[in-house]
Amino acid sequence: MSYLSLSTDLITQAYPDESLPVSTDATVGEVLELMRAQRGSCVLICGDDADGCQLEGIFTERDALRWMAAGGETGVNIRLAMTRTPATLPATASVEAGIQLMAQRGFRHLPIVDEQGTPQGVVAVGGIVQYLVEHFPQTIYTLPPEPGKHYEQREGA
Repeated sequence: MSYLSLSTDLITQAYPDESLPVSTDATVGEVLELMRAQRGSCVLICGDDADGCQLEGIFTERDALRWMAAGGETGVNIRLAMTRTPATLPATASVEAGIQLMAQRGFRHLPIVDEQGTPQGVVAVGGIVQYLVEHFPQTIYTLPPEPGKHYEQREGA
């Protein structure tokens, strides 16, 4: 069993998803189709330069819902629907820093970037939860359905 150290364990230990890069030339419809086909919950929108992919935006399930609810067209460029210049974490960031940023800003996905700003992955809430469960299985698996509620009698057989 490994020991939990939120302040020293790297965010890359919190089961990040592979980044799913998409060109800034893609349409909203193409991005939605890619997300469906890959069963992805977000894509990273990248502009190409001489050094590789440079992160310009992120498009998440939440962005897709907002876009469609507003009557947005699927044939338009993804730049119109993406979240521009998203918050990122360096690959050297701690799990604690990731949790704090996600909690403070309400993020469910955060791109992880290297020193050049090239995407290396995406940390998601699910990865953070998996990381925590791995370190506290007994605590997590034995929580009652409603932790604050006290029951008059035992449930079950």
